[in-house]
Amino acid sequence: MIKARRRIGFHLLLKSNFWVIFLFIAFLFGIRWTKGAGYLDLYSILLKPILPGTAQREWIKEGENIERNIRLKLLEEDNTRLRRALGLQEFNSDQRISAAVISRSSRNWWQQLELNKGARDGVLKGQTVIGPGGLIGLVDSTTFLTSRVRLLTDPGHQVGAWIDRTKRHGILTGMGTNRPKLIFLNKNSLAKIGDAVTTSPASTLLPPNLTIGIVQFINENALPSPYAIVQLTASPEAIDWVQVLKYNE
Repeated sequence: MIKARRRIGFHLLLKSNFWVIFLFIAFLFGIRWTKGAGYLDLYSILLKPILPGTAQREWIKEGENIERNIRLKLLEEDNTRLRRALGLQEFNSDQRISAAVISRSSRNWWQQLELNKGARDGVLKGQTVIGPGGLIGLVDSTTFLTSRVRLLTDPGHQVGAWIDRTKRHGILTGMGTNRPKLIFLNKNSLAKIGDAVTTSPASTLLPPNLTIGIVQFINENALPSPYAIVQLTASPEAIDWVQVLKYNE
């Protein structure tokens, strides 16, 4: 009789443990399947009282200084004239959403940032994200309270770029590091080390003349077209706050 009771108790224990393990695996699968959307909302709520965190201020100041120097070199009057001629949309302070970085995976295969602003705050997929130093990336997805930013450094991520000195267009392609590749659309890039790289003044998908980075290496003999390696002026690893531009609405 006692052995029978022990067997029954043992089977009940196995069943209860089975359901605990099953629910735990289902919970992990749910997080993986949704890419942690619900977890990020909860994480955003828990972190809200202690934001902003401390950042690597020297990196941020250096990025801001480089961006300021680049902007001084650009022909602002010509850019304004061109935007008016093309009827491109301007953006002002009312079209910017400030957001805090609550999670980052800038050293992993998926190079992303998670922000504490989402659909409730007007953040939409495809909007431009900038930080101290210049362009960081584009909004890839949103939840009600958070949004995920795909960084310029993400492998395979491509955006149009421009070198004002040479008036040459190119495609900036993420390589998984802070130095993406700029593939030129011309056979001769005419680029030099130290040239400033920005978004195109004729861009319709991104705001024009946003600072991207500085040319650090050039290969003119590459096939089928020359390319350059660009050092980004905005480092995602050192940024705690960003601005989402409502340019793409």
